[in-house]
Amino acid sequence: MGEIIKVGMADLNVTRGDGVLTTLGLGSCVGVTLYDPIKKVAGLAHIMLPSSKTIRNNTNPAKFADTGILLLLEKVLKLGASKSRLVSKLAGGAQMFSFSNKNDIMKIGERNALACKEMLNELKIPILAEDIGGNFGRTIELYADTGIIVVKTIGRGTKQI
Repeated sequence: MGEIIKVGMADLNVTRGDGVLTTLGLGSCVGVTLYDPIKKVAGLAHIMLPSSKTIRNNTNPAKFADTGILLLLEKVLKLGASKSRLVSKLAGGAQMFSFSNKNDIMKIGERNALACKEMLNELKIPILAEDIGGNFGRTIELYADTGIIVVKTIGRGTKQI
């Protein structure tokens, strides 16, 4: 195992070879990965919100699904990935709090996951696996040598996707 690179909230990073990308505390946020299995190039974005178009303070493109995934794509391509080989996996998108009303604006985890899926679909990047929803947080590790994501949850164990 190579260098472990931490990806913070509203942040993204890339690695290759035997590098590992990890992000902690995915609640309603979504961890979006891009992976080229031939070049072993991996990227991870910690997406906080669905769209940069509905928020005034949108100076950090890594925060949003619409701009963060595009920036992540740009970075993995710069590291040697081929867009035609890229695949994606998703984790997070939980509903961490329950609300008495049925207002969709409060379903931020669901909206984040949907926005990420729409953006990946628009870019024609297939989603190979996902661990989305529920009401619990997740920590994920993406291994650039295999493309495997290890999803860790408190009280729900660990699994690979």
